[in-house]
Amino acid sequence: MKLESMGLELARATEAAALSAGRWMGFGKKDEPDGDAIEAMHRALNQVEMDGHIVVGEEEKLHRHSLLDTGQQVGTGQGPELDIVVDPIDGRELLARGYPDAISVAGAAPRGSMWSPPREAVYMDKIVVNREASEVLVPECMDAPAAWTLALVARAKNKEVRDLVVFVLDRPRHADLIEEVRAVGARVLLRPEGDIAGALMAASPKGKVDLLMGAGGIPEGVIATCAVKALGGAMLGRLAPQSDQEKKAVKEAGLDTSIILDCDHLISSDEIFFSATGITDGVFLSGVRYHGNIADTESLILNTRTDTRRLIQAEHILPED
Repeated sequence: MKLESMGLELARATEAAALSAGRWMGFGKKDEPDGDAIEAMHRALNQVEMDGHIVVGEEEKLHRHSLLDTGQQVGTGQGPELDIVVDPIDGRELLARGYPDAISVAGAAPRGSMWSPPREAVYMDKIVVNREASEVLVPECMDAPAAWTLALVARAKNKEVRDLVVFVLDRPRHADLIEEVRAVGARVLLRPEGDIAGALMAASPKGKVDLLMGAGGIPEGVIATCAVKALGGAMLGRLAPQSDQEKKAVKEAGLDTSIILDCDHLISSDEIFFSATGITDGVFLSGVRYHGNIADTESLILNTRTDTRRLIQAEHILPED
């Protein structure tokens, strides 16, 4: 298989997961759609001519083992050696409640190029911007007041601060951040979860979101980096343990919480392939539409080898029940 087609191969996997998960929208369940999506994505990935190694899997999020655990091999075993990151459902609560922006995602890069998150650490602080503001996202932004970073981004985008939209996860830990962003006049887009989707919104050229800020999952950060780097955006991250248990584990493991990571630290290669398929309707991707034995999907495919950004609308003929 030529690497040029890897983005499309990943799209088949994210489409399969989205098609399986979409049937569960609004049913208030999380485990069942996850199980279906994992199986569908696993089957699709195993049909790809590659020797794939999952760097970021599902076990930390699910608190149980699955076919897509970290360290699992996927693909036919023949073809390019690749690091793989997956999240069959980014936004399980969003899907369960029928909220916007639940997506299925997968990324790939040459073997050994992806940062493997330490198991002791769960959360990291993140800031994401698109290519218009990539030059002004400097390490100092991680410790500066939000107002300072917002002013830099607004200037880079030729906007007023009040014109900016900031994606923040709606969590108690972000109460001060949300208050600070609102105090300087910027607007806040809150979601209960789904910060991979949030990073995509922030990194997309001419998108409706200008920044992502706040603490989210480390695995989600690595996956998001695929898209951010492929889109020419910028991302900063730093370990940010939240609970006493996580802080103790991080300290005992000797992990340095002062190191600031950028896209090149998280993925050292410039050869990146990424796909995201909408499960529920969202800001940048439409969700799955079912019409009897026909289903429509919308996917974003990124390929740095061909320097392309494709928005693919596909029609799928589904097997009869």
